[in-house]
Amino acid sequence: MKNNLPSLLSSYQLQTITISMTDDTLLPVSVIGSGEPVMLLHAFGMDARQFLPFILPLTQRYRFYLPHFRGFGMSSHLTLPRFDFIEQYVDDVEQVFRHVSKETKCEAFPVAAISMGALVMWAYFQRFGTQHVSRYLNIDQAPMIHNQPDWQTGGVFGTRQTEIFAQFADLIANAEPYMQVDDFRHLPYRLKTKLLDIERAFSLLSVSRKSSQLLVKTLSHRPPQKISLMKHATWQHKLRCLSAYVELPYDYRSVVSTVSIPTTLLVGGRSQLYSAKCQQKITQMLPSANAIILPNSGHAVPMDAPVEFYKVLKRFVESSL
Repeated sequence: MKNNLPSLLSSYQLQTITISMTDDTLLPVSVIGSGEPVMLLHAFGMDARQFLPFILPLTQRYRFYLPHFRGFGMSSHLTLPRFDFIEQYVDDVEQVFRHVSKETKCEAFPVAAISMGALVMWAYFQRFGTQHVSRYLNIDQAPMIHNQPDWQTGGVFGTRQTEIFAQFADLIANAEPYMQVDDFRHLPYRLKTKLLDIERAFSLLSVSRKSSQLLVKTLSHRPPQKISLMKHATWQHKLRCLSAYVELPYDYRSVVSTVSIPTTLLVGGRSQLYSAKCQQKITQMLPSANAIILPNSGHAVPMDAPVEFYKVLKRFVESSL
């Protein structure tokens, strides 16, 4: 046991590496574990390290790479060089793939991605194909954002898309004169509360269980004095991303039929962001795919159904799905 202790402890040690992007930006990537590489891509507003509770039991057999997308988590200080943030993230992910492949001598390995991270993967498949991905776990994300005539409820927020996008557009217009104000504390109080209210509403739409909703309400409650003194490092970045979501087409359905690697769609049966029915339709378009429906989970699967999420992730990395 003593001889194995250093190896055992090292598998639980979280490291941070930086990988140089094409514009020389150094992107932080959290790394933990030893063995076959696995990459996990996080959601909008998420810190990649929030995956840790689900992967720690697997770190003795797998080495997990958790990139932090520009503007979030350990990359919150990094700005976007262009408006189309999804395509920027695609470029960044390609550099991470190249680094991991070179470091591990493994050309292709499993990738799991949730929400925005999964949209990045659909865009990645369109640009770079599947040569670096041995199998893929897509967590509650359609390959499109805007509803289309032939997919009238397939985009984000389904039947409520027009209503919610209008709220985003109104917030973006109100914030536009203040986008050069770096310190959140210096914004007008009404603008700050409007932005925080929309963040809270988005989080509540992402969960289904009452316990999750209660947790969101508790964590997002802020009295006026706290709002006045609050620092919010990512508010500008989030608004720029919302602007891109509203304005750019982001429709990657055309690439779906070319993704021939084994693919699993993990779907929140009660997701208010992406229709479970439409996600099942995507499964039928993929050459080698299956869908797992968690009937009581909303969009934020790890939060709404943590035990079920862990079981699916474990089976996925062990390739028994």
